[in-house]
Amino acid sequence: MVREIPETKRKALKINLNPNIYGTFAEIGAGQEVARNFFTAGAASGTIAKTMSAYDMVFSNEIYGAEESGRYVSKSRLIKMLTHEFDLLTERLEGLAYDNRCFFSFANTVTTLNYNKTNEPHGWVGIRFQSEPHGKANEIILHIRLLDSDASLQQNVLGIIGVNLVYAAFFLNGDVQTMIESLVDNLSIGSVEIDLINLRGPVFQHANDRLVNLYLIAKGFSSAAIFDKEAEVQQSKDLLYKKNIMILRTKYRQKSTPNFDLFNRAVEQFKRTQGIDDSNLIVLIEVLMSNMFDEKNEINKEDLEEFAKRAEELCATGNHVIVSHFSRNHKLAQYLAKCRPSSVGISTNIANLRRIFNSAEYGENYTDELLSYVSDLFSKNVKLYAYPYLNKVTNEIITTQNMPVSYQAKPLYDFLILNNYITDIESYDKKDVKTV
Repeated sequence: MVREIPETKRKALKINLNPNIYGTFAEIGAGQEVARNFFTAGAASGTIAKTMSAYDMVFSNEIYGAEESGRYVSKSRLIKMLTHEFDLLTERLEGLAYDNRCFFSFANTVTTLNYNKTNEPHGWVGIRFQSEPHGKANEIILHIRLLDSDASLQQNVLGIIGVNLVYAAFFLNGDVQTMIESLVDNLSIGSVEIDLINLRGPVFQHANDRLVNLYLIAKGFSSAAIFDKEAEVQQSKDLLYKKNIMILRTKYRQKSTPNFDLFNRAVEQFKRTQGIDDSNLIVLIEVLMSNMFDEKNEINKEDLEEFAKRAEELCATGNHVIVSHFSRNHKLAQYLAKCRPSSVGISTNIANLRRIFNSAEYGENYTDELLSYVSDLFSKNVKLYAYPYLNKVTNEIITTQNMPVSYQAKPLYDFLILNNYITDIESYDKKDVKTV
């Protein structure tokens, strides 16, 4: 059954007319866009106890406390805002007039596109709410990227997402998938990316954060999700900023077992050749979702649940895990570049590299595609560490030195090898080389 999608104004009005929903709005950085939607919908006095916007940093710090990182667009700041406003609400509003109210505090801290268009528009958006009067609080936290090329359009998107979030918290919390899908109601495709979601509280006691964040990828709301060693979802830039990153690329249900022996050698080689200290190194195992999608470009719930378990198992080995929909290395490099890492190493099989430099794998525009691929990949301070394979026909170990390369690609390939953009994994044991 197709879900009916109410207009943004209708959503806000439905909330305003509900006598049991009452709360506050605190917004920093992009105007009071969410509160504005509730005011213009009408009957806002039935829902809004207070709205505020502490733009000045001194005022903001006096209210919510200073940030050790100095960053105001952060999850830490959002949580402080939610906590402060919700505690005030429950402390001050007591008595019969509020006895049947479900309280909420909504907050966001967002930066939209600046005048010179030199910043990265993004933000943290969240709501803390009661699902029943006097009940324990629940929480939904989102990290969003605003993709429009105009600040006023981004502000409009923020306002719509805020209304969608409040509406979803109160009317759709019993169906997590529908709740997530509703967050982009009434928004045009390509206007926003939701790359992280956290759910907390009794109403979400059966929700799985890993599964929920994988669902964001499955629905196309995000291109990747990163989990730390405790299998907790992390915002990519918070985890990877200024770090040295080494990645092993794997596919879900791939035919062969990932070659961890050679990958460990690649990590040591990366550290040695780049002069990297363990304290500033993040090792990631990437698992691609691309082979999970069916002909309708969809993933069924059972596969997604199994995939979430796989991600948890990999985290349990002591590694960080990135789950993505990046079928090609250069797409991964572009994603990581947004996190501004110090350097990136990607461990890849020579067999995969051979396909890239084989014109027979592509159409008439092979040279253009290859140049685009190489530019996107190696302009991001990325190096490929290629591990060998055993040719099952010739019984020959294939490395970068004897890998077949199309004549059109040979000069470019030689340049990349000569300048160490692509390098063989050194000192490997022949027993670790897999047959292809």
